[in-house]
Amino acid sequence: MTDTSDSASETTDLRDRDPEARARALQSLLTEKGLLSADAVDDVIGTYEEEIGPQIGAKVVARAWTDPEFEERLLDDGIAAVAELDVQVDDEVMELRVVENSPDTHNLIVCTLCSCYPWAVLGLPPTWYKTPAYRSRAVDEPRALLREEFDTEIPDDVSLEVWDSNSEIRYMVLPQRPPGTEGASEDELRELVTRNAMIGVERLA
Repeated sequence: MTDTSDSASETTDLRDRDPEARARALQSLLTEKGLLSADAVDDVIGTYEEEIGPQIGAKVVARAWTDPEFEERLLDDGIAAVAELDVQVDDEVMELRVVENSPDTHNLIVCTLCSCYPWAVLGLPPTWYKTPAYRSRAVDEPRALLREEFDTEIPDDVSLEVWDSNSEIRYMVLPQRPPGTEGASEDELRELVTRNAMIGVERLA
């Protein structure tokens, strides 16, 4: 019979750690016991970075910029709209809410509880998104955070709205289309869309 006392103790200790540390510790434990290989972990990470990464969100944004009817559907029901582009959102997420930047409004996404993030359209969350500093400053002093940490200046006459993602609702920013791109193709527009713009720490226009 396998002695599970050490494993139980380690698992209990993990409860007091942050999610990222818990994931690393569990990965180490499973790898040590031969239940998970490093190659398998690399494959999952590679999938999210290369196939389910921000380029999917960029595809969604570019379609919205070139198709007003799709944009309307996206803002009304994000999950249904992205499904039109063969993007499947996690079944546990009840809503993907897309918020639109405009000349008068800038949107910023955060998760104040942990690191809830729209993985299906943005891939893996950046490390800074999960830090306590970002999570608190995004709510308490968002303009200063954007200016000091991301070199993004939001004018005083532009309203800054902060959206708090959670386990049921994930948010994504629809950036403004950059000026001078009226003749650009959808593929060309995708190249202009950044992950940071879809989180709201960067402005494209």
